[in-house]
Amino acid sequence: MAISLERARELVRAAAGPPLPAETVPIAEAAGRVLAGELRSTVDYPLDTNSAMDGFAVTAGPAGRTLRVIDESRAGSPATLGVDPSTAIRIATGGVLPAGAEAVVRLERASPTGDGHVTLHEAAAPGWNVRRAGEDITTGQPVLPAGTRLGGPELAVAIGAGHGELACRRRPRVALLGTGDELRDPGTSLGPGQIHDSNTVVLAALARDAGATVTGRTRVADDPAAARRALETAFAEADVVIVTGGVSVGPHDHVKPALRDLGAEETFWGVAIRPGRPTWFGRRGDTLVFGLPGNPVSAIVAFVLLVRPLLVALEGAADPGRGGRGPVRARLTDPLASHPDRTDAVRVRLRPAAAGGGGLEAEPTAPQGSHLVTSLAGADGLALVPAGLGDLAAGTPVDVERL
Repeated sequence: MAISLERARELVRAAAGPPLPAETVPIAEAAGRVLAGELRSTVDYPLDTNSAMDGFAVTAGPAGRTLRVIDESRAGSPATLGVDPSTAIRIATGGVLPAGAEAVVRLERASPTGDGHVTLHEAAAPGWNVRRAGEDITTGQPVLPAGTRLGGPELAVAIGAGHGELACRRRPRVALLGTGDELRDPGTSLGPGQIHDSNTVVLAALARDAGATVTGRTRVADDPAAARRALETAFAEADVVIVTGGVSVGPHDHVKPALRDLGAEETFWGVAIRPGRPTWFGRRGDTLVFGLPGNPVSAIVAFVLLVRPLLVALEGAADPGRGGRGPVRARLTDPLASHPDRTDAVRVRLRPAAAGGGGLEAEPTAPQGSHLVTSLAGADGLALVPAGLGDLAAGTPVDVERL
């Protein structure tokens, strides 16, 4: 009997266990990775008190002063002299503030006289146009928590905090197996009964987007021995094995018997979702295994709802919703009929609510048949319509798992 989507997700998350081990990653290669531990700064940032403007470094004082320009300070080349109330030092943005200087007068508010002096047209209060050392980050300060998914802004913080390499969780390794004699390479000519293999290509893209490393995409014939060989190879190289097709009960569905022969233990088979019901999950030793439906839409739905959360958990990401992922709440634009026994995963576009009050609206895409890949075109997420609710009116709020 199929279990509920909620129960299936609980079992998958429990099976993930603790995150994968940490490894040291050069910061230039850390984009998309997940921090294994809290990151603390090794330096003050900025390291030196410096200028926020191009202008003149001076002591505090009124407008109208004419001062002698005695030196220059620019990024990477500080002035060697200091200032007093009668002198100024030309300074570039980021230049170290010279000794004795208390403020910077903007270049636009100063007039060089042509004889080595400059007249100031604005008052200079202490700290004016000055960035203090350690103003942003101080040595030892926590700057990023464990579980942070590293994008450009987070890498900027890590570099500012003095780091050149980071301890990140190892990426989950995923092996993909597509089963079926009917499968052919995308773009090739098809004979009677043949189809293009979209599943391994699409699921590989989704796995990489979720942070995984794809170790291989293998096409497996409808043959028991071939299924066992392919699975044995996948078990040896991956943390997560994903098989599409061949997990039902037909005479040519060889995946489940092969898994059983290889010692894999079933956690569940059958999830009360539409599409995606014939989904299998289990493990062999430390390797976790998914058997997803062969139907492309069903496979994608099952991946988003079950596989992606597992990959996120294995990397220890603290905020799976970062970057446009994770659930949001939205109101249906159209009436929908709830399935009596299954959660419906309705492909929808998200848009700002037309009426006042803010929020989002979820508009179903093309017809929702599980065989219709066009229902994925332009979809932003999967609206999860719980089973047994009867007819849902337009405006009903639902959870949407973003794609």
